[in-house]
Amino acid sequence: MYLLFVETVNTAVEPARLLSTGKAAILLGSSRQHVVDLCESGQLPYLMAGKHRRIERDTIDAFLRVPVVKPELRREQLASLWLHRAVAARVVQDPANVLAHARTNLDALSREHASAGGWLDAWRHALDAGAEDVLQVLTSPVEAAVELRQNSPFAGVLDEAERRRVLAAFRSYWAARVES
Repeated sequence: MYLLFVETVNTAVEPARLLSTGKAAILLGSSRQHVVDLCESGQLPYLMAGKHRRIERDTIDAFLRVPVVKPELRREQLASLWLHRAVAARVVQDPANVLAHARTNLDALSREHASAGGWLDAWRHALDAGAEDVLQVLTSPVEAAVELRQNSPFAGVLDEAERRRVLAAFRSYWAARVES
């Protein structure tokens, strides 16, 4: 858990590295109010710029990397994680083409779901930030990443045969887990 600290903005911190609660919410794939709640509960450190909360980008990145103590992932969430780990392997092997494929899908999803800005913006931001940020979302067990994977722009990265192999491996894993 993070300790709450509040201070005024230090001019030594680059303004571009300071995010509003709205921009932080996009990165976390959550609502702005959820970010405010995280700040107020002490889980997300922030700075004050006048009357406005500002959160350092590095703080958001660190927050996304820390596993949250929470109930286990449900079966379908874990299956999605396994599929996205396979996608992550593709990102590692061919980042430019896989991220371009995801951007194309995201553009199509944006046209179809114009009112779904939150998750679209979060994926767009991750894609714009590059392979490292995308890999974090693809493989992280944190709630924001779990939610983003439910609306993934990576459809078609795995061919059907590979998708079936991953799901078969997951079913075997799940069955052995249930038996133990």
